[in-house]
Amino acid sequence: MKLFDPEGPVMVALGKLADLVFCNVLFCLCSIPIFTLGASLTALFDCTLSISEDKEEQLIVKQFWNAFRSNFRRATLLWLICLGVIAVLVLYSLVVNAMSGPLYRVYRVTFYVLVFLFLAGFQYVFPLQARFHTGVKATLKTAWLLSAAALPWTLCALAVAAAAIYISFFMAPGTVNVFIFLWAFVIIAIIAYLNSFFYRLAFRKLPEQPN
Repeated sequence: MKLFDPEGPVMVALGKLADLVFCNVLFCLCSIPIFTLGASLTALFDCTLSISEDKEEQLIVKQFWNAFRSNFRRATLLWLICLGVIAVLVLYSLVVNAMSGPLYRVYRVTFYVLVFLFLAGFQYVFPLQARFHTGVKATLKTAWLLSAAALPWTLCALAVAAAAIYISFFMAPGTVNVFIFLWAFVIIAIIAYLNSFFYRLAFRKLPEQPN
């Protein structure tokens, strides 16, 4: 086996890594106005789901941009709804932090449960939009139902993201600047790529395409 065989595993892996770098940079650039984050996430998952299936387009930049444009309206509305929920959770946290005694502990646990439930469903919103292109209501409903129906894959995907955050920002504080650079260029796309395998497994729980 030749090391630099275009069809060999080494060159194929390097090609996928290059695609992920392009996707990561495009995601960061397209997310600069915060309201476009939903469309950027949808485009990112459109690409990483395809890469995980070896079905990506030859020009990954074109695939990203086409997915960004075609999903922009629905993905933006989905993101604004989720952003509203995040704002409510932040407000809830501020109220809880102002409490004291046993009441504080009870409501703090409730807050953590709500955050977990939100993240469990939120992570499916944009992969579902990328794969099925359904309406906003159907996507949101399916995301949270799927988070429970495919709980093992839900937990695995959350663990990948949590591990990446811990390793990057908490395990070795002295290397944070290096990891910030890597997050800007490749880590976000790698997380999306790895989790795409879990999402595809979770999608098998769907009896049919959501509508």
